[in-house]
Amino acid sequence: MASERTLPVASQSAGARYRDLLLRGGPFIALLILCAFLSIATPHFATVDNMFNITRQSAFTAILAIGQTFVILTGGIDLSVAAVAALSACVTTVLLTSPLVLFGHDFGILPAPVAITIGLLVGCACGALNGWIIARFKIPDFIATLGTMTVLRGVALIVTDGLPVPSFQSMSSGAALPSALIQAGSGSVLGMPISAIIAVLVALVGFYILRYRALGRAIYAVGGNREAARVSGIDIGRTKILAYMISGLTAAIAGLIMVGRLNSANALMADGEELRSIAAVVIGGTNLFGGEGGVIGSLVGAVIIGVLNNGLNLLNVSPFWQRIVQGLVIVLVVIFDQWRRRKSVNG
Repeated sequence: MASERTLPVASQSAGARYRDLLLRGGPFIALLILCAFLSIATPHFATVDNMFNITRQSAFTAILAIGQTFVILTGGIDLSVAAVAALSACVTTVLLTSPLVLFGHDFGILPAPVAITIGLLVGCACGALNGWIIARFKIPDFIATLGTMTVLRGVALIVTDGLPVPSFQSMSSGAALPSALIQAGSGSVLGMPISAIIAVLVALVGFYILRYRALGRAIYAVGGNREAARVSGIDIGRTKILAYMISGLTAAIAGLIMVGRLNSANALMADGEELRSIAAVVIGGTNLFGGEGGVIGSLVGAVIIGVLNNGLNLLNVSPFWQRIVQGLVIVLVVIFDQWRRRKSVNG
C-alpha cells in the first residue's frame, strides 16, 4: 500500500519537473532542434564562419529585444524601438560628420565620445517621452508608441534632410565615421563579432536589473498584477517610464551597432525591426500580458530568428515564402506558449 501511495507523488513530481523544463527551457530546446534540422538539411549551416555570421546578424534584433522585454514585462509594448534606433543613429552620425551650430555659435564637429553620448541620451529621452505619455494620459501603450514611432521617423528625416549620413557630399569633404564605431558593428575579437559581445553584455546587465534590483521586482509586479503592485506602494507610472527609458537606451545602442555595420545611417533604417524584436521576446518565453519572462530568453529568441532566416537563405527558399514561414513560426510559438502556460497552471 505504501508503494501505491508514493507512486502518484513521484509521478506528479516527475511531471512537474518536465513542465518546469518545458516552461523555462522551451526556447533553448527549440533552438537546438532548429539547429539540428538545418545541420542535416544543408552542409553549409554548421560551419564556424556561418555561426559567427548568424551572431552578427542577430545582434541588432537581440539588443532591441532586451529593451523590449522590460516594457512587455510591465504589460506594455513598444512599437517605436526601431524608430528610436534610427533617430539616435542619425543624430550621432550627423554630429560626427557635420559642424554643430547652436544659437549662432559654431561648435564644429563634436568628438566621437560626446556625439555617441548625445545619441544614447536621445534614445533615453524618446523612451522617457513614451513612458510619460502612457503614464500621464493613460493612453494604451500600443497607441502611444504607434504615434511616437511615426513622429520619430519624421524627426529623423528632418535631422538628415532625407539623405543618408554621411552623404556623398560630406564624404567628399573628408567626413568619416570613427573606426571604433565601425568596429563595433562589423569588427570581431578572436573571431567573435563585437556586436554579439555587446548584445551579451547588454543582456547580462538586463538580467542583473531584473533579478537583483528593486526596479526589476517592480517591473514584474506591475506586469503580474497592477492593482496589487499599486496597493503595495509601487509607483506604477515611474516604473513604466523607467522601463521605456531602458527600451530607448537599448534601441539607441542597437542603432549605433547598425551604423557600424552599414557605415552610414538614414531615417528609414531598421524599418520593421520593431515587430522582429517583439517576436524575439515572445519566442523567448516572455508572457505578452506581462509579469513573466526574462532577457536571456529574449536573447535566445533573437538567435532563433537569426538561425531561421539564415537557414531559409541557405536552403534557397524564396523571400516570399520566407515571410510566410516566419509569420507562421511566430503564430505557432504564441499558441504553444499559451498552451504550456495553461498546462502549468492547471497542473
